[in-house]
Parts: sequence; structure tokens; C-alpha cells
Amino acid sequence: MYYGFDVGGTKIEFGAFNEKLERVATERIPTQTEDYALLVDDIAGLIAKYDAEFGVEGKVGLGIPGMEDAETGALLTSNVPAAKGQFLRKDLEAKIGRSVKIDNDANCFALSEAWDEELKDSPSVMGLILGTGFGGGLIFDGKAFSGYSHVAGELGHSRLPIDAWFHLGENAPLLGCGCGNKGCLDSYLSGRGFELLYAHYYGEQKKAIDIIKAHAEGDVNAVEHVERFMELLAICFANLFTCFDPHVVALGGGLSNFELIYEELPKRLPKHLLSVGRVPRIIKAKHGDSGGVRGAAFLNIKD
Repeated sequence: MYYGFDVGGTKIEFGAFNEKLERVATERIPTQTEDYALLVDDIAGLIAKYDAEFGVEGKVGLGIPGMEDAETGALLTSNVPAAKGQFLRKDLEAKIGRSVKIDNDANCFALSEAWDEELKDSPSVMGLILGTGFGGGLIFDGKAFSGYSHVAGELGHSRLPIDAWFHLGENAPLLGCGCGNKGCLDSYLSGRGFELLYAHYYGEQKKAIDIIKAHAEGDVNAVEHVERFMELLAICFANLFTCFDPHVVALGGGLSNFELIYEELPKRLPKHLLSVGRVPRIIKAKHGDSGGVRGAAFLNIKD
């Protein structure tokens, strides 16, 4: 039995999955944001509850909005303040008497998609999230790749390539990022970036959904904006694909529901790739909001 926890800023979602990777239990509880001991107790309590229910010791995986320090194991997270700087994995292992896997929630999203029946035989799957921020996860041979310092997949904090900067024109905005740097992909390719770019060029604050609606209605500014954004997306994605050459790319986050992306990228990408490079299969993520808990559970599949 595989247990997955999606530990978020307001709630913790639990899921239990059998050997066929079918979900057999679900539970949600509020996240303890201030009391670390209670946070550990809450997670351990759910594990004990479902161990008793299923008569097994489930394998435990946690997805978090952050990462472990590769040297110390201390948790780096801003969304779960009670756990910041704490040794969550080690403390939970001591509490429940078994090993625990922990990884970034974006890696868990990608792993969930990679272990979907349709993709499980793909040698490499890249998950990209076009949500409030932009980030992703890398799955090779069915296993999340976290890298030397546990920051692999933090693609949103790579910078705009020079051809993308030229594409944005003389009036290109140098957008700041929450990480403290400027020019990060997170600030341009996210749903938030989609809105920031529109506001910059047209002096009007509009939600992404309203821009997309205006585009469908033929609004001149929206049409021009979407054209600019699609080419920006193709340039930046081509750089990522040149680095990682994934077989499949699964897109998640609110902006991934913009169907035009799946029509335009395959047409625009080839001219930005190496001559021998091929456009990977690009699909919309299938498991949506449940991807985090699924992926967390599946961290133990190839243990």
C-alpha cells in the first residue's frame, strides 16, 4: 500500500493507493501552520489510522511546497511556516518507525502523470506547471530526479533566453521574482506572468481568463498579446527541451486549460530547436488537483 500526502499551506490531503495504483482512501485535514509538533502528530495519526484499516504498514511519501536541504535535511518552505527549517522527514520517520520519502510538489505532479497508465512506459516525462507560478518536475525511467541540491525542476528560476528578450521588443519589462532575481521564467510564463505582460503592454489589469475570452472574440489587443505570448512560450520551452529532450511533456496549472497552446506549440517549436531535435508529445495533465497526492504516494514505487 502506498500512502501519499500533499502538504499545502491550508490543508493536507491524504491518499492511499493499492498495488494496482488505484486510490482506495482519501482524507483531508487542516494544516497546522504554527505548531510543528502537532503537524507531525497529524500526519502520523493518519498513517496509524490507515495502517489499522488496511492491516499493513503503508509506504509513505510527502509532497511539499519546497524542498529539503540536501546536506542537512532541513525543510525549505514558505507556505508551511510550522515546518520551515524543521527536519520533517527525520522526525516523522522516528515517529512512525519506517522510512519516508519527501519531494517538491511539482516533482510529485510530474510523477503522478508519468505513472498514468498511458505514460508509464515513457522513458522521460517533464511536467510543467503554468499556474500562479511556473515550475516543473523531471521524471526519468519512472523516478523523480531531484538533483544534487534538490533543486532540479526549478525551471521557473532559470532566466529568459536572449532570443525571448529580443522577441519582447525594445519595451520589454524586466520583471522581478519572489526569489529575489529578475528575468526569471516564473514571472513571464505563469498565469500571473500572462497577466503582467498584458498590463505592461496595454496599461490595463485583466485576469487571464478575461484575456483569453477577449482573444476568442477577436479583440485586437488580446489577439496581439496571445500571439506574443505563444511565441515567447515556444522560445522558452525550446530551450528547456534542448537541455532535457523529454519524450512527453504534461502541462498543468490554470493556464494549461488554454487549448490554443496545444495547437500552437507543435507548429512554433521546430524553428527554435536544434536541427536534429524533435518536438516532444505535449499533453494536458490528466490528474489535475489530485496529482500532488498521487505523485507523493508514487515516490516509493521504485524504491
